[in-house]
Amino acid sequence: KGDSFVCSIAAASIVAKVERDAIMCELDARYPGYGFAHHMGYATRRHFAAIREHGPSPVHRRSFAPVRAAARGELDRQIALPTLATSD
Repeated sequence: KGDSFVCSIAAASIVAKVERDAIMCELDARYPGYGFAHHMGYATRRHFAAIREHGPSPVHRRSFAPVRAAARGELDRQIALPTLATSD
């Protein structure tokens, strides 16, 4: 919530997001098929479908329970829930 009150925190947040998005685009080129440039690493249905199809890439955090579940071919209940508006 600091970015609502302090301009330097807000600016740092924007810089961090832009840098993270650039890294995700680089990972998309390095690991095609995972859609990193589309979902930017966020937990989307498309992202976990790619993990189920291809297995976790070397950059996936295997300690994250939804990644472990997707690697086993299982659906994560929260990610599998339908939404009213989706960009997947």
